[in-house]
Amino acid sequence: MKKDTKIINAGRHSKWTQGVVNPSVTRASTVVFDSVKEMKHATANKANQVMFYGRRGTTTSFAFSDAMTELEGGAGCAIYPSGTAAITNAILSFIKSGDHLLMVDTAYEPTRAFCDTMLVNLGVETTYYDPLIGAGIEELIRPNTRVIFLESPGSLTMEVQDVPAIAEVAHQHDCIVMLDNTWGAGINFQPFDYGIDVSIQAATKYIVGHSDVMLGTATATEKCWPQLRENSYLMGQCTSPDDLYLALRGIRTLGVRMKQHQQSALKVADWLSRREEVETILHPAFASNPGHEFWQRDFTGANGLFSFVLNKGNQAALTALLDGMEHFKMGYSWGGFESLILGVSSVAAMRTATKWPYQYPLVRLHVGLEDVDDLIEDLEKGFERFNQVLES
Repeated sequence: MKKDTKIINAGRHSKWTQGVVNPSVTRASTVVFDSVKEMKHATANKANQVMFYGRRGTTTSFAFSDAMTELEGGAGCAIYPSGTAAITNAILSFIKSGDHLLMVDTAYEPTRAFCDTMLVNLGVETTYYDPLIGAGIEELIRPNTRVIFLESPGSLTMEVQDVPAIAEVAHQHDCIVMLDNTWGAGINFQPFDYGIDVSIQAATKYIVGHSDVMLGTATATEKCWPQLRENSYLMGQCTSPDDLYLALRGIRTLGVRMKQHQQSALKVADWLSRREEVETILHPAFASNPGHEFWQRDFTGANGLFSFVLNKGNQAALTALLDGMEHFKMGYSWGGFESLILGVSSVAAMRTATKWPYQYPLVRLHVGLEDVDDLIEDLEKGFERFNQVLES
């Protein structure tokens, strides 16, 4: 099936829909059986989408898991109550005390915090690496390196990684390759075509698409799926069927939403590129973006998330730009229908393996589904406030 047709049909097998359009919401903790034979059958097949106990899953979670597996590929999808839970539990499923983890230096801030606190306490050492290292990552691999974690593009600074080059080297050393694929949303980047073993998403973002559900997913290859599935189950991971129903609903409009997000964001980014206050645009589709050639080679589209760096300013001016926005509201997430803005005074403090080359603040935008001219007008007024502070 073509991508848009797959989005409409994913997870809608008749065993989940039971003759209606959408899979039903099945809420359950205890699953009851009429005979010892039935109970033994369920117990023996509990890993194979058979109703066994609510935490293992219901028809709603099975439908959503199937949908994500159909979108991203792989052999199965584990579901978590947040994107961070998906990241941390995926890592914990494959790593043990004494192991070594290679983590991209652009990692999502909670991912870095997990490595620097929880993993340290568990006896796991983390080394951060340059996102543009490519096959050069081989120099950082140790005999005890177990997992190499990627985020492409970086969700703040947008570096796109050479995923197949890293994966090829990693597999030569028997390392598991994990990717935070939230930006690709499972439709603009096909992780298992490029050597990824476990693809992780904060489904809170584009999959749900309406900023009203916390949800995470980890989809794995046939080799890694049994270990990911069982270890996630042992750690008690489960999700609300009501949230999964909303996520399934979000999937149906994912294709059209992403196209509109991309179109509007490119228009806003092009307008920003001509502003005299802007040093550079950090958008994977721009030739100036680090790793643009890998985005052009491996991705089939973009979305609404990108950043730009100012060529002047201070905290007071940045605050003036951010305060008073009508359509771009401040918030830490992205991927919903609404536009968001986030200002960062210094990216340098967030890096340990790479040097941030810019002096002035970075602004991250998520361009939502509002009229793009209204969004540009909102930003224009923000720059007026920004310049007024600098001139005063």
